Amino acid sequence: MGFTVLDVAALAFFLLAWFGYYAAVELTKAGGKSLNTIMDGYRYRWMAQAVIRENRIVDTTILGALMNGTAFFASTSLIAIGGVLALLRSADAVLPIFATLPFESAVTPLMWELKVIGLAVIFVYAFFKFAWSYRLFNYMAIIVGSIPVLRADNREEAEHVARQAAAMNAVAGKHFNRGQRAFFFSLAYLGWFVNAYLFMAATACVLYVMWRRQFISDARLAASVGSGRVEGNG
Repeated sequence: MGFTVLDVAALAFFLLAWFGYYAAVELTKAGGKSLNTIMDGYRYRWMAQAVIRENRIVDTTILGALMNGTAFFASTSLIAIGGVLALLRSADAVLPIFATLPFESAVTPLMWELKVIGLAVIFVYAFFKFAWSYRLFNYMAIIVGSIPVLRADNREEAEHVARQAAAMNAVAGKHFNRGQRAFFFSLAYLGWFVNAYLFMAATACVLYVMWRRQFISDARLAASVGSGRVEGNG
């Protein structure tokens, strides 16, 4: 196919970085200190407040904002897929341009097409994640609508339904985060169209940026300082 050992090593590093980051953030104890986990705690706190509100206009407004943002990214994924598929038909026009770039190795039409298909797979994955997240936020809206008005005799039921809504919120947020992660790694993947060295360097940079945002960013500090660490119940 024309790929070198360095190309294969760069692709392996890319996949290892992606799945390694996923495992570190979502499957390990260290991931419990991430910004995502802290925000999951606030999702539970939000639903705990929704129980004591008879008028839930604030909750529906926040839900609408979450759904609109998710729908935007899902639409963007479809646009990106269309753009990537258009690249499959432009190999003859694009390859001479890439051949003039410094440090560029010889690229055959087959190599070009395989790289483009790989990029399309990333955006398809992102679309499915955003579309599923959007659907889950819809489910959450239904559950929020079913939270009974708090009375002295139904507190346990109301709190139980609120926890269900918060859990659905957390799952929707998890899939949204995975879709965004695919977008970030797609930027690193673009480096492969130049050469394998840039591919690995871009992957390392994206990995560092995402790690920094989750564990040592100003956003994490703002979410965790003040009222103390907020933990989720599920």
